Amino acid sequence: MAGHAAMLLFSVIVAGSFSLGGMVANDIAPAALNLLRFWIAALVLLVVILWFEPAPLRALKAAAKAPWRYAVTGGLIGSYMILMFEGLKTAPPISTAAVFTLTPLITAGCAYLVLRQVLPLRVFWVLILGGIGALWVVFRADVGALMRFEVARGELIFFIGACAHALYIPLLRKFNRGESGVVFVMYALVAGSLLMLVVGGWEILATDWAQLPPLVWFTIFYTAVFATAGSLSLIHFGSMRLSGAKVMAYTYLVPSWVILLEILLGHGAPSGASLVGVALTVGALLLLLRQD
Repeated sequence: MAGHAAMLLFSVIVAGSFSLGGMVANDIAPAALNLLRFWIAALVLLVVILWFEPAPLRALKAAAKAPWRYAVTGGLIGSYMILMFEGLKTAPPISTAAVFTLTPLITAGCAYLVLRQVLPLRVFWVLILGGIGALWVVFRADVGALMRFEVARGELIFFIGACAHALYIPLLRKFNRGESGVVFVMYALVAGSLLMLVVGGWEILATDWAQLPPLVWFTIFYTAVFATAGSLSLIHFGSMRLSGAKVMAYTYLVPSWVILLEILLGHGAPSGASLVGVALTVGALLLLLRQD
């Protein structure tokens, strides 16, 4: 139950980042925003480690072995977060949240390649059901657009990021050598921020930080503390207790939370036809939980 509770909280936190990201995506460069949030998140996790770990310095030193593990995982999660904000420049939050719900199916394939985890056939078909619901929302309930596979640029950019996120999940278990989730994620964030600094450091220099709207700063701190430090720790906690596909199955709830947030923020609601796809994704999650 603890793993499921962690992933339920994860779905709520992630939904907030989609709505906030959609409002500020064009106000700050994605690399600049995400580099700052990585630094803040890593600092938050370091404080948590020093405060709660029984022997923090020993834990940090032991986990520092094989740093290439953090370069790989940090690079993947950094790519996902940058591409998320890049996609939100043109794609609506509900649509990108629907793309995110394709990750359970992709994660299942990655988990097989990395860990040789084989899904039961019933779970596989449930993931297919959730994927159909996600595509229905992405293509805005337009059968013609679906048949022609007309994917908007923003959704396509974010889909690449979602693939990186899906690969990140099984690698957490593959690369873990007994470290606590908080220590592993902190090192991954540090490694990811260093890679991000090399790739997009110029965006930080070009950003006029003094002129950023207050909502941008709120988004940076929310995504750093909750959607980065919090959600990655929850994913690590869940991935140690649930299969990779079931961990990411909780992404099926994200579009529903985003729709609720968008309504509360006064941004309107999707069409009734699109809600059919959302209902399919929620139904897929319930079927997975029933089997569990």
